[in-house]
Amino acid sequence: MKIGFCGTMSVGKTTLVNALKELPEFKDYTFRTERSKYLMEMGIPLNTDSTLKGQLVFAAERASELLQKDIITDRTIVDVMAFNALSKSMTATESYFLNHTLECLINDYDYLFYISPAGVEMEDNGVRETDSKYRDDINKKILEILDAHSNKYITINGSVKKRIETVKQTIFS
Repeated sequence: MKIGFCGTMSVGKTTLVNALKELPEFKDYTFRTERSKYLMEMGIPLNTDSTLKGQLVFAAERASELLQKDIITDRTIVDVMAFNALSKSMTATESYFLNHTLECLINDYDYLFYISPAGVEMEDNGVRETDSKYRDDINKKILEILDAHSNKYITINGSVKKRIETVKQTIFS
């Protein structure tokens, strides 16, 4: 089973995945969480400065996750597509062709959860962009992509406990 969490930055995707990792129901799953700091230290531009090469690295990570079985990840192909679409460093042609390639992978997720930023304050982790307009733009783009390419995503919000309950009810009922 392939379970992906998507959403704009600073909505609690990694926090949720780390909480699920502690639950016995998910003991047989592989978990993947954010590596942005590591990638930034390698010299890969992030956020608005993301380049085609950088986005290809992110896309390759997400695609490799989809090759595994029983995986839960805090980033999805949808996230890559949104950041790609709003990159100021990529040409329109680069963005167009990369996104059209990536959209072929969206339906590989058995469960795709969208985490709403409603009521979640932005947190500065020293890596992610902290511009609230950019955060909103990414969120709008993620929803646009989900609405256009996936009819099976589930919106979750609220506390970590509430999010966990929604995930468990969705997957195990």
